[in-house]
Amino acid sequence: MAQKRDFYEVLGAARDAPKNVISKAYRKLAIKYHPDTNPDDEDAISKFKEAAEAYEVLSDAKKRRRYDQYGHAGLDGMGGGAASNAEDIFEAFGDLFGGGGGGGGGGIFDGIFGGGRRQNRVRRGGDIRCDVTLDLEEAATGCQQVLEVVRNEICDSCEGSGGAPEAEREVCVRCDGRGQVIKSAGILRVKTTCPACQGHGIVISANCEECRGQGVMPQTNEITISIPAGVDDGTRVRMTGQGEASPDGGPNGDCYCFIEVRPHRLFQRHDEHLIVQLPVTYTQSVLGAEVEVPTLTGREALTIPAGTPSGETFRLRGHGVPHVHSGRPGDLLVQTYIEVPEKISDQQRHLLRDLAEIEQTEVAPQRKGWLDQLKELFTISDSQESTN
Repeated sequence: MAQKRDFYEVLGAARDAPKNVISKAYRKLAIKYHPDTNPDDEDAISKFKEAAEAYEVLSDAKKRRRYDQYGHAGLDGMGGGAASNAEDIFEAFGDLFGGGGGGGGGGIFDGIFGGGRRQNRVRRGGDIRCDVTLDLEEAATGCQQVLEVVRNEICDSCEGSGGAPEAEREVCVRCDGRGQVIKSAGILRVKTTCPACQGHGIVISANCEECRGQGVMPQTNEITISIPAGVDDGTRVRMTGQGEASPDGGPNGDCYCFIEVRPHRLFQRHDEHLIVQLPVTYTQSVLGAEVEVPTLTGREALTIPAGTPSGETFRLRGHGVPHVHSGRPGDLLVQTYIEVPEKISDQQRHLLRDLAEIEQTEVAPQRKGWLDQLKELFTISDSQESTN
């Protein structure tokens, strides 16, 4: 096992250096060897750990006195080099618990030991919403829509870093580059994202003027959405990866498109079925007729049987709206009603008067039954009044 280097030598600090000098020396090395800026560089990662272990001891007054007096041996039993020991355990079990030798994102032992490692949490981009208004025909058959959306994109000026061109990257003083801080509430100790560096472990000396340090900028873009056949009012269509860009190089968010379907002047929709009101004349209702019925795809013939009453419903199968998942079409329900004209010709008026005279002398059975009931009601009423 290789012998540990002197901690003062590691940090490049004198033995009588004050704590602020020790901290400054550590921050300089942490920036230089940070895993984020040296990906897959095992030597840099090793030096980063070495500097973190040295800083942990020399920044603690009690540990530093023991180290100055006895060297590395004086730290035995004091928890000295705890970060290194935790890392050794983490390295041994890294393949099992999601760790690894690289400074990358924490496994189970990060949560237990809370060592000097920073958890590189890659944030997903934010989701966005857009709204689309469709005609019933478009909703029934499906279509493509080109939409304008405003979403955050990687800043062109800083390429997502959030820093000005000459800005320096420094280890966050508040969390010492860990990206997390521990908050205590009674007996509870909770590890949370560092509010100073937002979990990055690094702070930038000067923000980008364009994005003000955010790394992203709102931009207007055009996106094409495929609307599936059968969508209904209030349907939500998800477009994966069409949301905002991640400031950490992670995956984009999603775009959720909310569908609004305009009311149709003829058809009413109930799930996959359509309803249409069909006016028929009195003669068509009595004598029967062949009529044309409107559908979403054209006209269809419908037979009105003789003696059809007002309010009768006929079903045309397969002329509704397809189910958005199965594609199975619904039906068209045709509801008839007798249309009473507001104006009629002299000939029509003459014929109707002739019909009225015939109805007075030749009463239909149903009408006769109603008149008989009415006559009986008045007869009973008159009889009761004479008795009283």
